[in-house]
Amino acid sequence: MIAHLSNIIGHPAARATGMVFTSSGLILGTWSALIPYIKEKFGLDEAELGLLLLTLPAGVTLMNPFTVPIIHRLGAVRATLVSLGLTGLLFILPIASPFIWLLVPSLFLAGGGFSTLNVAMNTCASLLEQHTGLRIFSTCHGLWSVGAMVGSAMAGMATGWGMSPILFLSLLAVLALLTVFALRPALASVPDDYQPSTVPVKKSTGFIKPNKALWVLILISLCTNLAEGSMTDWSAVYMRDVAGAPEAWVGWGFAAYAFFMAGGRLLGDALLYRFSSKKVLRIGGVVAASGFLVSIFWTGMAGALLGFSLVGAGVSLGSPILYAAATKVPGLPKGAGLATMNTFAMVGFLGGPAFIGLLAKMFSLPTAFGVVACFALFWAAWSGRMR
Repeated sequence: MIAHLSNIIGHPAARATGMVFTSSGLILGTWSALIPYIKEKFGLDEAELGLLLLTLPAGVTLMNPFTVPIIHRLGAVRATLVSLGLTGLLFILPIASPFIWLLVPSLFLAGGGFSTLNVAMNTCASLLEQHTGLRIFSTCHGLWSVGAMVGSAMAGMATGWGMSPILFLSLLAVLALLTVFALRPALASVPDDYQPSTVPVKKSTGFIKPNKALWVLILISLCTNLAEGSMTDWSAVYMRDVAGAPEAWVGWGFAAYAFFMAGGRLLGDALLYRFSSKKVLRIGGVVAASGFLVSIFWTGMAGALLGFSLVGAGVSLGSPILYAAATKVPGLPKGAGLATMNTFAMVGFLGGPAFIGLLAKMFSLPTAFGVVACFALFWAAWSGRMR
């Protein structure tokens, strides 16, 4: 089940691509753990926090159509390295903002950087996978989850023990810049111009109109990304306000989620050799829904940790399967299928939590998580329609 990992570790370009995914996860995991800091700093309630968090997906959504031209102009490798360095720097801005009105442009810019990094690094993984024959998508996403787990846990503990969030993020930005220079030689061997498809490619390089096959992927990804986004933006708040976790432990809810997500993804390439993508997605939806329900009905920190762990296991292979499928839709420019699906998917990943905030304000945060469980069951039912 883990023999494929040695092949990836032994391939310099694959190993470097995995490290980019790890760095991206480290940045977003750190941001997730620091959201309660923003909530407390500006005295926001759930609805206000949810609306504020909409500015991050706004940056992602508006930037997505521009990622394909950027990749075509710079190349997937250069776009990946530049956006990694910028993203590490841009996520300092929301935490450092002294006024709430500055949060809007700072989160918007951070979302734009994250969007470019997300599409570029997934394009690198796809090109490398097609060129070498290695299956690395799931493993790369697993390494993203490892980074998210470490970032969330470390940020939660560091701030809980009195370290300044700004200092923590500044150190993380320096690490991201050092990573860019360290990985550049290995990533240079990724075949940027590799074109395996013999299907005529559309001339458009921006946002494209989805066909039927891509719409199915988009609908499923909306649900999987809603589940992921709810964990990213609300797990720490849930741990503190609902489960009653101490301050140093609020980041461990997301860490538990990311740990089991990473485990599923690191085993995912081997699992997908044995089982169909439809079956894996269907089971994952049921497991994720079960996790949300466990966290709702088993009150306390233990129930939240167990429930979030099940959610992580359930969503673990959703993005690798859907991202890989989107990059291989015939007749589309390099990265266009992924960028289009990602535009919609990020509405669920980063915009859905704003919807959760409104539900939490109207009812409660556990009730909002129950709604996400329903969406998880919907994705399980729709997985059978995927080609």
